[in-house]
Amino acid sequence: MRIMGIDYGDRRIGIAISDLFGWTAQGIETIDRSFGISKVMDRIRQLVKEYNIEKIVVGFPYNMNGTIGPRSEKTQEFIEKLSKELDGLEIIKWDERLTTVAAQRTMHEIGVKTSRKKDVVDQIAASYILQNYLDSLMNK
Repeated sequence: MRIMGIDYGDRRIGIAISDLFGWTAQGIETIDRSFGISKVMDRIRQLVKEYNIEKIVVGFPYNMNGTIGPRSEKTQEFIEKLSKELDGLEIIKWDERLTTVAAQRTMHEIGVKTSRKKDVVDQIAASYILQNYLDSLMNK
């Protein structure tokens, strides 16, 4: 069973998938949102089919105090659209607080060039979201 992780952002959407055992997450793609929501949904649907995805974990941006704000509301709208597009596929909201910060720190530590950062930060954030979820399953 493969699981997809999604980091939904204002400009880009990071995509990660699990390995076949559900142990590790790997970033695979960044989808540019400027092409419109229908193109985004088409691409996600293609990836779900290509990788035989059985579940999706979407990073949900809670505020640091646990409340939801405007960014959370936009993400919820995306989740609802995704749910309609992928009828029957389980979609899980996962707390994504500080994943982008962790992704940026990782890129800095491994020396990713500034010009390339915007291309991979969302994939890395999606990987963190998915890996945190996978780890929680292992700890049960």
